[in-house]
Amino acid sequence: MSLGDILRQRREDKRLTQEQVAAAAGISKPYLSNIETGKAKNPPTDSVLGGLERALGFADGELTRMAHLVRTPADVRHEHEMLQAQVHKLRGVVRGLMRKRSQTGLVEEGIDAGLAEAFPEAGGGPSGARGLSAGVAVPIINKVAAGYPHHFTDLDYPPSVAAEYIRCPDVHDPQAFAAHVVGDSMEPEYHTGDVVIFAPNTPAQSGEDCFVRFEDGSTTFKRVYEDDAEMLRLQPLNNAYPAEIVPRERVTGLWRAAFRIQRLGRR
Repeated sequence: MSLGDILRQRREDKRLTQEQVAAAAGISKPYLSNIETGKAKNPPTDSVLGGLERALGFADGELTRMAHLVRTPADVRHEHEMLQAQVHKLRGVVRGLMRKRSQTGLVEEGIDAGLAEAFPEAGGGPSGARGLSAGVAVPIINKVAAGYPHHFTDLDYPPSVAAEYIRCPDVHDPQAFAAHVVGDSMEPEYHTGDVVIFAPNTPAQSGEDCFVRFEDGSTTFKRVYEDDAEMLRLQPLNNAYPAEIVPRERVTGLWRAAFRIQRLGRR
């Protein structure tokens, strides 16, 4: 998602018109329209971004930080994103260690306090909302070397594994991954070439679209229903394809779709 996409989505979520937001931000409606559609000849200044933050309820500096990062040269931005991904992974490790220590009753006050201070997102600090990010580097698993996603057996891979990445704002799951849609079984909602980002750390619920991995290493993307305690129904959205009923024990991974990036101008 681009800066314009984020602005338009927030405006629509708040049910505001372009006229209302433009007036509150102190800019013209045509200029706001050009920003939202990516047609603005010059990127918004910090003062314009500040006005949009106030008009749309973003935290101070959120849009400004994101815009600055987007303007950063691609090689520098890529290095930053790789470091950011590693930090997210490290926070996940610390979170797991602190949870295990809490469950086993092993508390070492000085060490735990230091971990909580260094990694507040690991569970030792306040749980306030996170700020909008310019986008973490999410690996696209079916664009890597042979074997993916067929041998996709461990989500805890280093971010340097993939040959292609996609950046998606507001994705905070350090184990998030993406895949290109192949085939027409999930039409009309998903088409070949669309990219779907999955969030492994958010539990999947019945009726959600999920990346499914089976015990033999094969994978599929379907809408999953928990019809009973022992069976899962994998439902294509395309009525030309039948549903598949599989024993729950055959499924070794079930990760919900969090974002869809849809290609426009399809032929």
